Amino acid sequence: MKWNIAPEFCALVIITIIWLYEKKGSHIPSFKNKVFHGCLIITFLGIVSSIASTLMIEHYTQIPIWLTWLATTIYFLFTPVMGMIYFYYTAAVIYTKYREIKNILIIAGIPTMLYGIAILANVFTKNIFDLTLENGYVRGPWVWITYIIFYFYCLLSVALVAYKHKKVEEKTIQILLCFPILATVIIVIQQTHPNTILSGFAASCALLIVYLYLQNKQIYIDYLTKIPNRWELINMLDFISQNGRRHKKAVLIVLSLRDFKMVNDRFGQQVGDAFLQKISKFLCLISPKGSVYRFNGDEFAVLLQGDDAEDVKHYVRKVQDKMNRMWKIGQYSSYLSMAVGIVTSTEGRSVESMIQSAEYAVVEAKKGKDNYVCYCDDAMLSEIERKKVIADILRQKLQDKSFEMYYQPIYATPADKFLYVESLIRMNDTPIGPIYPSEFIPIAEETGIIIELTYEILDKVCKFVKNVLDNEIPIECVHVNFSPIQFSQINLEERVMNIIHENNIPSSKIKIEFTESAVAESTDSVVRFSKYMRSHGIKMGLDDFGTGYSNVSTVMNIPFHAIKLDKSLVWIAMKAKSGEIMVRNIINAFKGLGMQVVAEGVETKEQLDAVIDFGVDQIQGYYFSKPLPSDEALEFLREHNK
Repeated sequence: MKWNIAPEFCALVIITIIWLYEKKGSHIPSFKNKVFHGCLIITFLGIVSSIASTLMIEHYTQIPIWLTWLATTIYFLFTPVMGMIYFYYTAAVIYTKYREIKNILIIAGIPTMLYGIAILANVFTKNIFDLTLENGYVRGPWVWITYIIFYFYCLLSVALVAYKHKKVEEKTIQILLCFPILATVIIVIQQTHPNTILSGFAASCALLIVYLYLQNKQIYIDYLTKIPNRWELINMLDFISQNGRRHKKAVLIVLSLRDFKMVNDRFGQQVGDAFLQKISKFLCLISPKGSVYRFNGDEFAVLLQGDDAEDVKHYVRKVQDKMNRMWKIGQYSSYLSMAVGIVTSTEGRSVESMIQSAEYAVVEAKKGKDNYVCYCDDAMLSEIERKKVIADILRQKLQDKSFEMYYQPIYATPADKFLYVESLIRMNDTPIGPIYPSEFIPIAEETGIIIELTYEILDKVCKFVKNVLDNEIPIECVHVNFSPIQFSQINLEERVMNIIHENNIPSSKIKIEFTESAVAESTDSVVRFSKYMRSHGIKMGLDDFGTGYSNVSTVMNIPFHAIKLDKSLVWIAMKAKSGEIMVRNIINAFKGLGMQVVAEGVETKEQLDAVIDFGVDQIQGYYFSKPLPSDEALEFLREHNK
């Protein structure tokens, strides 16, 4: 009997190439990688045994019968096992953690174990195949079991993917389904054309697709520096986290180049890339093999095994010594400095926590503390954890709109009434107690929560204004603070106007305030927004003038209704004659431009008399009133504006 085994030789070439390239891929000894390696070995043995068995059967009279029998037995043993090991790989991709599916894999392996017993017993039963010098190769009555076992694992793979499809990306689902579908189609073809051997070809084609999309080294290697990328680092940290008891602690060091943008701006992107490549080679030279990663654009990470403090300090000193010297690329040279963030892994600590801690340590290191090196200690970890808790509280408060609004009355000097109010958000009732704005506002800005939070604040302020007007209490406007981040929103003007119109209040009763930092960061957006708001009757105010971010010429380009002097200016004016002269001139300049001037932070009678003498239009501070809940603020305005 003759068989066409040309496809099997092609399959052998394919699987060999994959095997060679796979060795250069991810070196993480994860369960998924181990199973994929097992797929390659079993498929390789299955193809080799298929070729060997076919050739031996064709020439069975010239080869010892026992050797042909052995090769054929191995072929029948490995063919369905290819299906089983692929099912294991599918499970490893979906679950990632071996302990989650240990029992499933054991149970799923039972059919293969029983089949293996049947194959070994075939020597006596001849149920799968028989081989004699008289009759040659003869299929047994139970040979169909081979195909049934294979189809069983293909079906099991499809069922597992379907069951867990919500946990897996759509692209990964398509790749995981390629083996059972492709293999089933080709095996059906083989059954209808029994003289052509295709089992190995089906498996190798499917594994090639899996390798290209799920195991390819290009997925884990940074294209510029040729070192492992951030994704590979995350996988390694995940592996360490899952196997914490069996592995030593690890230290994650993130090295962030400071002001590297200046290098790109000065020499160009190509030279900047060359600097990054040179730094990468240096780090690989002084670090254990495979421990250096490209963390971000101008950031690298080093993962050191063990947590010896002296070893870590020695390594950081070695890096800093090199960074303190001039770096040269051809005719270009530059000093490059790094900020270093360091965090130690602990058992049970998540990968996300490790990455966030390292990034936070880098931010702290860039502030120049301890020679631009920051160790993420227990105190810092507690601070990071508190930030996460506060962010969660902010999200919950935003979702159920349960944050509180307080209002601080502002005294209008010409009218001798409290015609203005500043709105202030408060979070007094939280699971961790009162949280002050100085703590939660920066967190809201860092997480982007501030954007939707500001819209909700504006809505609550509009409802407060409506209540004040319905009670026929005189009021000019309520101040609402906007973060600099707010001006990054494309539809900002539309959202603001919709909220005001939905609450059916005059737009002139709202004054939007922002700080000098907003003007400095988004000058064009702020100017455009301010002009649009003014054209619709909404007043604009500059908060905390005097903190040093903007200049008078920038302020003159924005149609401000009022300028609020930072309390530091008031205090300066109280301390020295030169300070008083400066503040008087600032006030006169703004009033000359048709703007009103507000003095904030007034707490004493002496400060009150001073700012009145300076000629301010409005006064805000604890001297008159602390920020009040909406009901109390309403009553305060009613009482003082009779």
